[in-house]
Amino acid sequence: MAKRKSGGWLETVKTVVYAGLIAIGIRTVAFEPFNIPSASMVPTLLVGDYLFVSKYSYGYSRFSMPFSPRLWEGRLFGAMPERGDVAVFRWPRDDSTDYIKRIIGLPGDRIQVIGGLLYINGTPVRREAAGLCEQDGTGVRIRSRRYRETLPNGRTHFICEFSDQERFDNTEEYRVPAGHVFAMGDNRDNSSDSRDFGPGGVGYVPVENLIGRAEIIFFSHEGPFWQVWNWRFGRFLDVIR
Repeated sequence: MAKRKSGGWLETVKTVVYAGLIAIGIRTVAFEPFNIPSASMVPTLLVGDYLFVSKYSYGYSRFSMPFSPRLWEGRLFGAMPERGDVAVFRWPRDDSTDYIKRIIGLPGDRIQVIGGLLYINGTPVRREAAGLCEQDGTGVRIRSRRYRETLPNGRTHFICEFSDQERFDNTEEYRVPAGHVFAMGDNRDNSSDSRDFGPGGVGYVPVENLIGRAEIIFFSHEGPFWQVWNWRFGRFLDVIR
């Protein structure tokens, strides 16, 4: 009986260890969950959204691994993101902070904002009025203009603008260097992104820093988690575009 009891504990421990290794493997090579803590991607993503990010979409760098060990440089099985992807990446100024933005510029692109309108390689991106943005997920209602933006490759998404004369609504022309991408938040007047090269800004994002592509919202809530009446059921399983 003592042997059987000892063997039972050992099997339990082995099961827990195996389950942990499988979870780490899935998190490293397949999907990783993330949550949205800020309103920089409104209206696409709201504060309180939880989503899965595909780790295999752009290949693997050290940032794909737990704790980001310096085991190798660059990317294994690397692939460039497509213009319009919503991507998670490690902040270039701090290896411990994750950001999520939309990929707007690829290596060699010229990016500029003039009067709130995005220009890519000298051509204005089509922007059409689409009503109002009225929430950010924090319980505080916002009210700004909503637009549908169509990128040169045909990808469309919605953005929010308080006005066309905010801090980053008139910029210099940025030339995206090799091995980097240019990322912007969909909440254009409330986003620190590649337009910002200041101490708290993002600047150009090294391709090595990409963690993965945001794929689907699996859970969403507004307010305390335990308040089921504040769960946003309508956002469950929304595909991110």
